[in-house]
Amino acid sequence: MEIEDKISFSWIPFYMEFANKLLPFKENRTELVEILRIAYEKTNLMFPLGSTANDVCPFTIFGGFNKKLTSENRILLMKAIGDQIGVTAEPPENFNGVPVLNNMNAFFYYPNSSKASEFISNLWNLFEVAIHFADHPSESLTAEFIECYNKVSNQENVQWNLTMGLFWIRPFNYLNLDRVNRAFISNNFDGSFISNLKKLPPAKEYLELIRQFKLLFNQEDSLIQSFPDLSYRAWLSSSGLSNSKTSKDYEKKYWLYVPGNHSSKWDEFYSQKIMAIDWDEMGDLTQYSSKNDMKLKMKQLYGEEFSYKMWALATWQFANEIQIGDIVYVKKGYSNYLGRGIVVSDYQFDSDRNEFKHVRKINWTHKGEWESSENTTTKTLTDVTSYTEYVERLELLFMEDTPSEIFEEEKEIQYDSYSRKDFLQEVFMDEEEYDTLFNLIRIKKNIILQGAPGVGKTFAAKRLAYSIMGEKDPNRVMTVQFHQSYSYEDFILGFRPSKDGFELSPGPFYQFCKRAQDDDEQDYFFIIDEINRGNLSKIFGELLMLIENDKRGEKLRLLYSNELFSVPKNVHIIGMMNTADRSLAMIDYALRRRFAFFEMKPAFDSSQFKNRMNGLSSSKYESLVFCVKELNEVIQKDESLGVGFRIGHSYLCTDEPITNRWLKAVIDHELIPLLEEYWFDDPIKISEWEQKLHNSIRD
Repeated sequence: MEIEDKISFSWIPFYMEFANKLLPFKENRTELVEILRIAYEKTNLMFPLGSTANDVCPFTIFGGFNKKLTSENRILLMKAIGDQIGVTAEPPENFNGVPVLNNMNAFFYYPNSSKASEFISNLWNLFEVAIHFADHPSESLTAEFIECYNKVSNQENVQWNLTMGLFWIRPFNYLNLDRVNRAFISNNFDGSFISNLKKLPPAKEYLELIRQFKLLFNQEDSLIQSFPDLSYRAWLSSSGLSNSKTSKDYEKKYWLYVPGNHSSKWDEFYSQKIMAIDWDEMGDLTQYSSKNDMKLKMKQLYGEEFSYKMWALATWQFANEIQIGDIVYVKKGYSNYLGRGIVVSDYQFDSDRNEFKHVRKINWTHKGEWESSENTTTKTLTDVTSYTEYVERLELLFMEDTPSEIFEEEKEIQYDSYSRKDFLQEVFMDEEEYDTLFNLIRIKKNIILQGAPGVGKTFAAKRLAYSIMGEKDPNRVMTVQFHQSYSYEDFILGFRPSKDGFELSPGPFYQFCKRAQDDDEQDYFFIIDEINRGNLSKIFGELLMLIENDKRGEKLRLLYSNELFSVPKNVHIIGMMNTADRSLAMIDYALRRRFAFFEMKPAFDSSQFKNRMNGLSSSKYESLVFCVKELNEVIQKDESLGVGFRIGHSYLCTDEPITNRWLKAVIDHELIPLLEEYWFDDPIKISEWEQKLHNSIRD
């Protein structure tokens, strides 16, 4: 796919004129709210501001049609509002590359906040000066823009969305820094001026970033010519339509690779510092949008008699899934290894080569012959990342015969920053509850989040870890799930079958503690889902004592080895427990006193949920929420159930457009089955609430 063939900026004229027509309403916002109310009524979309609203900011108006609605509804809403305020440009038919808000967070302020009026005025001031500054730049307007931008950037519920709003109103002048663009920029541009995109830059840094990018755009060899072009290419990348990496949540992968038939190309590829695969007749592999497309092409080229499932998987992974920094092990036969290397380039189709034209550059760190006791696949390419013990044995295999300095230090990865403020925006919890939770895990080291189904325990656990670490580093967080068969041997250390009998193998908690011990100035978080599903005393064994806060760092001899082991002080344990699971026994006292317990409740009445609900254009959704709240009151009063069985808000949280089909699916396939389990002996009550839930979403 040639990117240039797909570029379309037809949305820009409407967006810029829409901003111009909004500006005169800065001093007449009550009339503007009524205009918006009429426009929403014409489109049959729910008015997000509510019946009592008399004020709104301009960026939130833009956000109304720049969130995850269907294209049809976006166009309808744009035209309805545009007609009311005098926009003559036609709404676009194509929104590719236009950044969109999360449906659950489409406001640039909290409507119910005591400071809402002040924040809205600040947003209007920035809106006005941003337009004037873009159209007629001057020193005085620069100073005014800096002042307004910095004031707004410190307000609640703004952050990166601020750059999206500026981009909407003047797309050639302002840089969008949403998640997609930040990932694309970090992975595709070099330069000190983009070294820190972990937090929203202050105004002067933001303007300098804009200046530097404009200089890049003006270079003759620049493939990207403008901010809309940049945003479009970032969108292509995130959609899987280009070969650029798009996520900072990068996790190194490990691959087995056979260079040619019986590894016949190994010496050649080693000297050229590449890895390459065949299937040259396929052409550039980035032109295929799926593995199925590759299979169809292979059938055309090589005949219909084979499925080409494995071939298509190899070509797809080579072009799209291997990433810079991944480790590649070169194989020959079932158990012999010829080398090891680190991927240092994206996929390239080299038409000048005579054969093996699909290429990636590699820094080969090892060349020789190694034999393993394990027999494995002889496929061209195999992802073995999930086989963690096998990967560890391979690394040891190469390390034993090679000086350790050959193993390069891992490159530093800049992860997105994550703060207390980010947590409070994403998790439906107030500041006091967060502070309590934060202090509990700092003091106790071990905490269990308990609550009804769907209150967001797992979602909150990871984000609690990120907020304490200050960044979204997946390498310092590990998640496991307990079950009835889980044992000490699985969790800590135990003997497992091998080719030659049995060998002692470490479990995830042992490995995690060793990793944290080597990085003792950083916080590490071990998350245990369904913690009450396992036999906890059996799983933790002698470590039951070592996980206590005041026993951290103390050493104890492990059951299956002579090693003295300790749980590092920088390891925090977060467990999750579903209070509605009646099939499980309560946690025994010995473990209970080693954990602090924090109750998570349905958050339908939280300010965050209400604010985000207001951003959804669906009266039926609001009606269903009200019905579920009534249902929770009944569940709470039921003597056989109680507060621990209430239905959580996560059942009604989605990034998808709210449609009748989605609402009905939630009721039929999630809520009703839950009620059938709760009231298995009371079919009349189930039928009563099934009818009430369905009635809540009827016209």
